[in-house]
Amino acid sequence: MKFASFVDSSGPGYGIVDGDSILRLDTAAGAPPDLRTYIGDRFPDLNPSEGALKATLLSDVSLLSPIPNPGKIFCIATNFHEEGKAAPQYPLLFMRHAEAQTGDRGAILKPGVSDKLDFEGELAVIIGRRAHRVTPADAMAHVAGYACFNEGSVRDWQKHSSQFTPGKNFYRSGAFGPWMVCTREIPDPARLRLESRVNGVVKQQITMDQMIFDVPWLVSYISTFAPLDPGDVIVTGTPSGFGASRNPPEFLFPGDMVEIDIQGIGTLRNIVVAETSSHIDISQ
Repeated sequence: MKFASFVDSSGPGYGIVDGDSILRLDTAAGAPPDLRTYIGDRFPDLNPSEGALKATLLSDVSLLSPIPNPGKIFCIATNFHEEGKAAPQYPLLFMRHAEAQTGDRGAILKPGVSDKLDFEGELAVIIGRRAHRVTPADAMAHVAGYACFNEGSVRDWQKHSSQFTPGKNFYRSGAFGPWMVCTREIPDPARLRLESRVNGVVKQQITMDQMIFDVPWLVSYISTFAPLDPGDVIVTGTPSGFGASRNPPEFLFPGDMVEIDIQGIGTLRNIVVAETSSHIDISQ
């Protein structure tokens, strides 16, 4: 099953993607307020209760991030094997907040203070039940599903210091979606294949078995220091081929279309637009 969060003329909602429609879970009697709560209440059996569900056309809604309100988003860097580079003993971790990404077809905002907005295709892991100090062997029993992630990075701001936070949290600089695919449909995430495209040109290609730290290890490691709750997200890292790794570097500008495609999940599509809100230029 594919679960999506969305907004339409009546407000936010969530449901099961069924072809060109969404079967609305939010309008059922006693429905939880959002998909994060639904997952927490029902996992591991995410099947809806018996009874007809109202259908809404996908074309009539705007998709949000699958989990618009995650409690925590952990992101991983340096997590793919590269020829000539030694694998790190531990991953480099940082955090993003919920407003730093948009949903499928939502606009990625190029900030006015930088011309170094980058793309990073990644696999997102969505937690289904509370995980605290779980072993790698038990970790997958806590995973609800997977989605695509474009971990947009503002590279010059990322390098203001050794801490990545500024460059990783510009408003709507990345994207998350288009929906969550349940783990029962993806029994082995290591078999997934990721491809990133900019304006139709392939920039990144890799299979998840090339990760240094796989999904069970990451869930176990992170849960050792931070309890993971339903709806929390782990973004598992990007391979080489992103803009800053290319020679010469290739950054995103208004009008660019970025697609993150993961076999078995779907394609996350976003166009880049210029940020229009006023800002203060602190570089002067």
